[in-house]
Amino acid sequence: MPNDSRATELPVINLHAATYECTFGRGCDGICCREGRPLIYAEEIAKLHANLSRFLPLLRPRARAVVEKRGFVSGRRRLGQPLLRIADGWCVFFNSGCVLHRVGAEEGDKFRYKPAVCSLFPVQQNEHDQWYVRQHGFENEKWDLFCLDPNNSAVSAAESLRDELALAMRFDDEARAAQANAGDVGSAE
Repeated sequence: MPNDSRATELPVINLHAATYECTFGRGCDGICCREGRPLIYAEEIAKLHANLSRFLPLLRPRARAVVEKRGFVSGRRRLGQPLLRIADGWCVFFNSGCVLHRVGAEEGDKFRYKPAVCSLFPVQQNEHDQWYVRQHGFENEKWDLFCLDPNNSAVSAAESLRDELALAMRFDDEARAAQANAGDVGSAE
């Protein structure tokens, strides 16, 4: 995914003060993939199903067995959406990093197969649809991850999260276009 210079136009309510640095492979073993159970949308499930044969050989043996027997979507839900399944405490798509990220990056877009919540992390919207960077002490953040502590990094989130912010901007643009199209359809009737 190309770096979108418009990402800095995305209104992020704490971007001016937020710091963030992903240290996966440099001290972090992927704890967010162990402690998280990301929600996944229907279109993301369809995309993963359509490409599952490409991911299966890259999964951990236990995760592959679970996916082949029970699928990659669990019976649990959050915010009305299904969650990805875990195996041995890890997301089934984790194997020394995110398999979905790896395959997408090899094809030129690291976000191609990853669920939106994973792709955007730690950028999120609050209940008022305002974008923010997850940080300890902000928006009642409950997840106690090292990377979410602003005292653990001096790296500006505006710089380190440029790709994630561009993706969020794309999602915002798509949502506005969908709303405009819905308005056009309603006015045509």
